[in-house]
Amino acid sequence: MTVETPTRLSPLSDRQDSLAQLPTGFQVRELPYLTQLTLRVEPGCAAAKAVESCMGISLPSPLMAELSDDVKVLWTGQDEWLLVAPDGQQDDLLARLRSAIGDEFATVTDVSAQRTTLALSGHLVRTVMAQGCAIDLDPRVTPVVSCLTTLLAQAPVTLVVRDEAASELWLLVRSSFASYLAAWLVDACTEYR
Repeated sequence: MTVETPTRLSPLSDRQDSLAQLPTGFQVRELPYLTQLTLRVEPGCAAAKAVESCMGISLPSPLMAELSDDVKVLWTGQDEWLLVAPDGQQDDLLARLRSAIGDEFATVTDVSAQRTTLALSGHLVRTVMAQGCAIDLDPRVTPVVSCLTTLLAQAPVTLVVRDEAASELWLLVRSSFASYLAAWLVDACTEYR
C-alpha cells in the first residue's frame, strides 16, 4: 500500500495572483514554511549564554532583532525570542538548542505552523502601512532591526524593519489572519495603481 505525502499549502496559496498585481512601489511576497522556534529564557542567565554561544549571536535587546545570519532572532517579550530560519531546520535547531541548554531553565518550542511571513518592499511601504498601523515607520523612530508587536488593520503582527529607509519589512502574522491581511494590503494599494 502506498501512502501519499499530503500536499502542504501556505496560508496565502489562494492569494498569490492578487499579491502579484500590486503597484510597482509596493511588493508583497509570502515566505511560507519558515522554521520558527520560540525561546523562553531569562536574559543573561547561564542558559541564555549557552544559547548565544551555540548560535554564535547575542540575543537582541527589547524591540530589536538580530538579522545577520541564516537564523534570525526576534525579540518578542521580556524573556522571549522567536528564532526564524529557512524551511526544514526545526529538528536540527531544536536539537542544538536543547543540547546547549542542558539542565538549565529554558524552553524551546517549535511554532513553525503558527504563522506565515510577508516580505514587503518598495517605496510605498511606509505610506501603505500608515493606513492601518499606529507605528511610526520613520527611520528616526523605528530604525533598521526594530522588532515590534503591533496591530495592522486590527490584525496582530510582528513587524521587523529590514532596511534603513523602512522600505523593506517582514510581517509575521498568524495563519488565521493571513488571508484577511493580504486582502487588506491589496485594498490599501488601490489608489496607487
